[in-house]
Amino acid sequence: MTATPAAEQPALAPPAARDPRRWLILGVICLAQLVVILDNTILNVAVPTLTDDLGASTAQIQWIINAYVLVQAGLLLTAGAAADRYGRRRLLLSGLALFGAGSLAAGLAQSAGQLTAARAGMGIGGALLLTTTLAVAVQVFDEDERVRAIGIWAAVNALGFAAGPLVGGVLLDHFWWGSLFLVNLPVVVLGLGAVAVLVPESRADGSHRPDLAGAALSTVAMTALVYAVVSGPDHGWDSAHVLVGAATGTCALAAFVVWERRFPHPMLDMSFFRNRTFTGAVFGALLITFGSGGALFLLTQQLQFVLGYGPLEAGLRTAPFALTVVLLNFTGVSARFSARLGIPGAVALGMTLLACGLAAVAVAGRVVDGYGGLLTGLVLMGVGCAFANPAMAVAVLGSMPREKAGAGAGIEGTVTEFGSGLGVAVLGAVLSARFSALVPVTAASLPAALAAAESPGERSTVTRAFGSALETGQLVGAAAVLAGGLIAAALLHRAERTAPRAPIPATEPV
Repeated sequence: MTATPAAEQPALAPPAARDPRRWLILGVICLAQLVVILDNTILNVAVPTLTDDLGASTAQIQWIINAYVLVQAGLLLTAGAAADRYGRRRLLLSGLALFGAGSLAAGLAQSAGQLTAARAGMGIGGALLLTTTLAVAVQVFDEDERVRAIGIWAAVNALGFAAGPLVGGVLLDHFWWGSLFLVNLPVVVLGLGAVAVLVPESRADGSHRPDLAGAALSTVAMTALVYAVVSGPDHGWDSAHVLVGAATGTCALAAFVVWERRFPHPMLDMSFFRNRTFTGAVFGALLITFGSGGALFLLTQQLQFVLGYGPLEAGLRTAPFALTVVLLNFTGVSARFSARLGIPGAVALGMTLLACGLAAVAVAGRVVDGYGGLLTGLVLMGVGCAFANPAMAVAVLGSMPREKAGAGAGIEGTVTEFGSGLGVAVLGAVLSARFSALVPVTAASLPAALAAAESPGERSTVTRAFGSALETGQLVGAAAVLAGGLIAAALLHRAERTAPRAPIPATEPV
């Protein structure tokens, strides 16, 4: 099986054939998307509360937080392929139902084990929603409006990621920890009704048998690799958690590639990776989430440990990043500029601005009262993401035939999850290595080093060392984003020059 050549793809439907409900449909799927993204970060502020109320150990808390991400990341490829085969609207409804059931179970959980299982169930629903929401947007909007629609979808992602700790803090100030999950239920009920009424069904030709072996191998591979990445900072990069997870994931991934190359109807056609547009977009998406995810992880520590803000204050001060993404995408500014620049130009500009923002945030750490510099860096990061994220999503989906929109969304989601986790792990490791080399006492974390310091001068030296280590980690992220962005833009430019890409036509409703 090979991708449909651009020249053979049918033309887009004329503007008159546009669904008059398309923007309302986008609002519905973005609302569903928002609660999924919120639950990636909403629990970060609830760790002390869960420890006290459930008597959870540190290891149990880690599983409560990571179960959601692990299951979600592991199932994204499979969920995208299933949506293409069985119907995107059907899988969207199933995802909402599973996510709602998992949220109800999590809110009523009485033990750490019950909460972990409920979070895993939410991860299954989240995987279905992450892939089907983007796939539905691709089907509903034509080429003229698709960049703006995907930009709004990407802006909701950024908003949900940044707003998670803030929403969690507000709810915990007024209610018990179960409210963090039960707040999803009204959205799920509204979403089920709206999707059933508004969203048209669409699917690919499902006459061939499903790729069950490919689904199993991809799930094992992605789950094991993400587990290795998220375990590194807590257990050490030479621990059994990381080594076994990485080995298992690598072997399963190799087996997946071999199987997909031989199976007549694979869930992921390996020939896509010979497409420079596809490869460049995937590479760019990995680097942008690597940089933004890792930088925000370091930034929260910089705001609290170096600049002295509390958790809620730190969360509020990171908000300009998400608000800039939302403003530029919701107003259509990024879509208009992207149309003028083209996909390669938008990626190059966006990744360069993101790298400059990361560098500005790093340098601002040298200033004691440095929020002005941080604000500049956050706005630059937001502008960069507003340009680059939608452009790369469009490039990924545009390099695949229309019947594989769900698989394309699964790839985009998998790269996003893996890139963000990799950024946290790698930049966190750079931070730890640099800090350990600078501190005058033998301690691996800032609180431990401060506790071991014997004088105010030594504690001041420890704090400055931590700030220097943060700066090093952020600059490494900036360099990786800049280099990766320019490479991705070059690949996309070369692909456009040698084989211009035709837009994806909307799938006919079934």
